[in-house]
Amino acid sequence: MKTVSTPNAPAAIGPYSQAKIVNGLVFCSGQIPINPASGAIEATTIEEQTRQSCLNVKALLEAAGSDLTKVLKTTCFLANMSDFAAFNSVYGEYFTEKPARSCVAVKDISKGALCEIEVIAEV
Repeated sequence: MKTVSTPNAPAAIGPYSQAKIVNGLVFCSGQIPINPASGAIEATTIEEQTRQSCLNVKALLEAAGSDLTKVLKTTCFLANMSDFAAFNSVYGEYFTEKPARSCVAVKDISKGALCEIEVIAEV
């Protein structure tokens, strides 16, 4: 098992790793829309926050030797299901291979984020 760490995605804000590689798969921790350069959520709209979350996922995958085309499964969390259409529009720009997905609304997301995306991908 290998731990993945990159400054191009937000640092872990708790006792977990950004990602782990095992048996040819990379398991990425959920990515909220933190700008890794500032360490803060700067985006305010669901579209902007989705884009930043996707960019964070992309950076983790690249650090693991993978990319968005190799994503097998995503789990997406929304603070408000009424944001689904807007979230989906931006998400579709990044996940063009249409991986398997779950998308659910949750009561709260860390740091007040509007969305969070976690992925499993081939390395």
